[in-house]
Amino acid sequence: MHLFYTPTIENHHSSFLLNEEESKHAIRVLRLQPGDIIHLIDGRGGLFKTEILDAHPKRTSLTVLEVVQEFGKTSYELHLAVGPTKNIDRIEWFLEKATEIGIHEFTPVICARSERKEVKVERLEKVAIAAAKQSLKAYVPKINPAISFTKFIENQANETSLKGIAHCIDSEKKYINTTFTADQKYLILIGPEGDFSEQEIALALAAGFVPLSLGEARLRTETAALAAVLEVSLLNR
Repeated sequence: MHLFYTPTIENHHSSFLLNEEESKHAIRVLRLQPGDIIHLIDGRGGLFKTEILDAHPKRTSLTVLEVVQEFGKTSYELHLAVGPTKNIDRIEWFLEKATEIGIHEFTPVICARSERKEVKVERLEKVAIAAAKQSLKAYVPKINPAISFTKFIENQANETSLKGIAHCIDSEKKYINTTFTADQKYLILIGPEGDFSEQEIALALAAGFVPLSLGEARLRTETAALAAVLEVSLLNR
């Protein structure tokens, strides 16, 4: 299945033009021809089966044959808020794998001990889009701009998700599979290199976040974040 990301397509469209980038990939790279079938995703759960009418390398025209809504929709929603690593490649690696497994929203959270203070949303969006296409998903995770930890916690005041914070300070914690139930909305905080500060942990707990354990080993930020994604996925299998 050849999959193309086309966020501007709508359910009522009977025809569509691929933009220049996707047209070039379809015609110059994949060497597709008129009559070939390709599939489009809008990133919001829509999967469109189309046929190539005009194989133009700058504006390939398509006719829409079939539309499937909520393709691959999960019974849960997962929002990961993670302190970005100094090496942004490690966060990109995490986001790629998390998209393949199942994540719905991602927020870089700038913490007291964060070594990286800026994150390029556009770059992360490209990673998520590529991973969604690679894993045949019609949903692309929402990538939020970086935000300070304090402001993020303030914004969650009325959030109804099941909320948890994974940290390394020695204290009583709970495992995801014994704390959360299936088919819910989840919000999980993962700290930066150096972990959350004690003040940040206290702030999160006061806001209703449950302290979470991801096992006995001390994990890298991106490893801990991916472990959380895997545990939530298994909880909802």
